[in-house]
Amino acid sequence: MELLTSAFPNNGVIPAEFAFCAMDSVAHVKLSANRNPDFAWTGLPVGTQSLALLCHDPDVPSRGDDVNQEGRTVPAALARVDFFHWALVDLPPATPAIARGEFSDGVTARGKPGPHAPRGARQGINDYTAWFAGDKDMAGNYFGYDGPCPPWNDEIPHHYVYTLFALDVPRLAVAGVFTGADVRAAMAGHVLGQAAVTGRYTLNPAVRL
Repeated sequence: MELLTSAFPNNGVIPAEFAFCAMDSVAHVKLSANRNPDFAWTGLPVGTQSLALLCHDPDVPSRGDDVNQEGRTVPAALARVDFFHWALVDLPPATPAIARGEFSDGVTARGKPGPHAPRGARQGINDYTAWFAGDKDMAGNYFGYDGPCPPWNDEIPHHYVYTLFALDVPRLAVAGVFTGADVRAAMAGHVLGQAAVTGRYTLNPAVRL
């Protein structure tokens, strides 16, 4: 089983087109095109009844004390946690690919609608839902894909892991407003195969990719 994208090479740099934010020389960051990358897949296992796609960043700071603070940096030694950027489920296995921008094309304040998605699939909320919870202009349920926006003062580049799962069930047992963590739990015992593509991204001009 193989997952392919023309958006960036595996372990390569993600272009800003696929990010929530891009570098800005004055304000540090600015909103970006926020398009989902294109993906295609081959070699699905026999018996695949649906596909699920997760995108997560395993490099998110476990504490926010220094995040985006002038005159400070997020230290490389800080413990890191997962941040989900996309939880897509119930994608029919007959679907050979998804196009760039098909599921996300631009930043939507307060989040895109969901859980219903193109091709009869469903999308959960990503972790921008919690990140923006206290922001009066941005708070809402962020369904579907929203791309990279790591702290602009982080000492390390962030990695974004896009993983496709072939499942033995036609509809995953998640309901209502679900999360990437919910999808991981519900997939247990139902994964026939999986494949991943990883990209790197930073908003810190001092960090080399």
